[in-house]
Amino acid sequence: MRRRDVLRALGALPLVASGCLVRESEELPAAEPARAPGAALPVLFAAHGAPPLLEDAEWMAELAAWSAALPRPRAVLVLSAHWERRPATLSATQPVPLIYDFYGFPQRFYERTYAAPGAPELAERVRALLTARGQEVADAPTRGLDHGAWVPLLAMYPAADVPVLQLSLPGLDPWALVELGRALAPLRAEGVLVLGSGFLTHNLAHAFDPGVPSWARDFDAWTADALARRDVDALARFREVAPGAREAHPTWEHYAPLLVAVGAAEDARAVSFPITGWWHGGSLTKRSVQLG
Repeated sequence: MRRRDVLRALGALPLVASGCLVRESEELPAAEPARAPGAALPVLFAAHGAPPLLEDAEWMAELAAWSAALPRPRAVLVLSAHWERRPATLSATQPVPLIYDFYGFPQRFYERTYAAPGAPELAERVRALLTARGQEVADAPTRGLDHGAWVPLLAMYPAADVPVLQLSLPGLDPWALVELGRALAPLRAEGVLVLGSGFLTHNLAHAFDPGVPSWARDFDAWTADALARRDVDALARFREVAPGAREAHPTWEHYAPLLVAVGAAEDARAVSFPITGWWHGGSLTKRSVQLG
């Protein structure tokens, strides 16, 4: 099945209205983190689905419950599978229109908005952290949030009252992505939620095959085990050592944000999986990860 056909099929999935609304306001209140002074926030990796996630009541509720159980962040830094650009690039720091980087879906998905405040101070802090490690940083001042960012955020912070910044993936070198995460690690103690957004299995050619294929189950289980053991080397070398890796990720941009998250939370020993299961009983795992 071609990618275009898969995307059109996703747009035709039966949907259940979630009742989750976005509150828009000209004056958005500042987000105050409800956390102990000096306590580091966890780092997250969220499976973000496609736009139909927004009308999947169960998945929306799972994402909402997850964020409600977390300390309130001062800001969110998102690394999405849908933005790869060298060098590491900062998105707009003031509100700009969203990016609707999908096609073949009902018109209502192209009318969704997410008017989160910009995060110029966070952008400067990220720039400082990366340049201190010799990493180049660029700017994309007109780039809005892509669907890998705003789709999960609509569920997790539907009031759109937490400042959001997006950072690009600067290529697909596994250890470079881990090092990027390590550079961002100090943000955790500063009230910033680092959120990787992708999919732990992502083979659209088999997205609508009946049942969960063995390669998807094997890769999902292997990843969960490697994360639980905090085996950074295995996670970075997944294409060499993980069962089902080539089938789970013919291209692996949807796995890449996980490596950034692992690097950002390398000193956090706790690992949990707040959301698990399979989307529509197929090959796409909903497994999401909390580190710390």
